[in-house]
Amino acid sequence: MKNISDEIINSLSLNLREKIKKLPKSNLNIEEIRLRAQKPLILNANNKDYFYNEKDNDLGIKMDKPYIVTREDIEQTFQIICKYSIHTFMDDITKGFITLRGGHRVGIVGKAIVENGQVKNIKHISSLNIRISREIIGCSDKILDHIIKDNNQVNNTLIISPPQCGKTTLLRDIVRNLSNGNKRFGFKGTKVALIDERNEIGGSYLGVPQMDVGIRTDIIETCPKDIGIIMLLRSMSPNVIVTDEIGNEKEVKALYTALNGGVSLITTVHGDSIDDIKGRKELSHLLDRELFKKVIILSARKGPGTVEKIYDLEEKRWYFAN
Repeated sequence: MKNISDEIINSLSLNLREKIKKLPKSNLNIEEIRLRAQKPLILNANNKDYFYNEKDNDLGIKMDKPYIVTREDIEQTFQIICKYSIHTFMDDITKGFITLRGGHRVGIVGKAIVENGQVKNIKHISSLNIRISREIIGCSDKILDHIIKDNNQVNNTLIISPPQCGKTTLLRDIVRNLSNGNKRFGFKGTKVALIDERNEIGGSYLGVPQMDVGIRTDIIETCPKDIGIIMLLRSMSPNVIVTDEIGNEKEVKALYTALNGGVSLITTVHGDSIDDIKGRKELSHLLDRELFKKVIILSARKGPGTVEKIYDLEEKRWYFAN
């Protein structure tokens, strides 16, 4: 496989490890490895599911003699991911995921043990979703002139995208460009505060980001966005605050707090279009011209992180990026 790293392969059970190693080389960009107890082993690439064919040791779209993942596969993989010390990773487990070296994330589901409205543990693990992290350096270059403005300033920018269209990939590269600076646009670089609630953007492992998020970026991991915004405003004097997937009124209110603090904002939201966001009460304020100046629409048709079009809320006009 083209992009399955040693970190991922070595995190699998011995049985699954051997199967993945036997796969022939191909140009498939694997995005996820899905392990479900007593279900076929599935690898996802380009929004398509590929079944592991046990007879030919290959992948196929058709489910032809698939390998069935055993409970032992899941239990052994889970133990390896936790380095055989589950209690050490309990904080991550209660959030539903563990980050591997290299920034790859493993989603965890099973029987949730809930006390006082909080998940305290997940037992009898039934599924693991290994999401392969990747960065595409430079994918934000062609839209950077819409994000930066004169005097090293940054426009408040909202990115709208359906799931798995590459918004996190694009957002990560925007952070890198803003933090490092970009000579082409005469941008010197600025202080960026990143709220990485699900540890997907920086992919930090033991506090060190595994992805390139720039030299002037401060990261707060696995913290609720509304709390993280206030903490960063008080402690890190950022010029730009970046977060992924705003989803409720409390988070939107926190964005206004940052705006009143003189900080530029860049964030993303799940959606298909501007009209989609307008139709959702809790998110409609995101299209307030005082909050955001630019709206970027992503498209998966031309690859991950591909920008389809940009809407300028001040000028009330569309720009097409490609």
